[in-house]
Amino acid sequence: MSATAPPPPADPRAILRGGLPDRYLTPDDIAEMFEVPIETVYQWRKKRTGPPGFRIGKHIRYDPADVRAYVTGRKSAEQGAA
Repeated sequence: MSATAPPPPADPRAILRGGLPDRYLTPDDIAEMFEVPIETVYQWRKKRTGPPGFRIGKHIRYDPADVRAYVTGRKSAEQGAA
């Protein structure tokens, strides 16, 4: 009986495009998805300009539905300005 290797971790950008992931996202996930430095994610949070996050103890997490709504809102704003 041969054991199969577990699938590699999925790219958060591909998961978000294909459907919402079944877990809360970390700041590192957000940085990877938007291809920005992690410092940018923290600045967005400080200035309240990026996707809304929340704290679980000392950790920041992002609800995938909120991230999707943020992206949709940004896209709508861009199309409205054109």
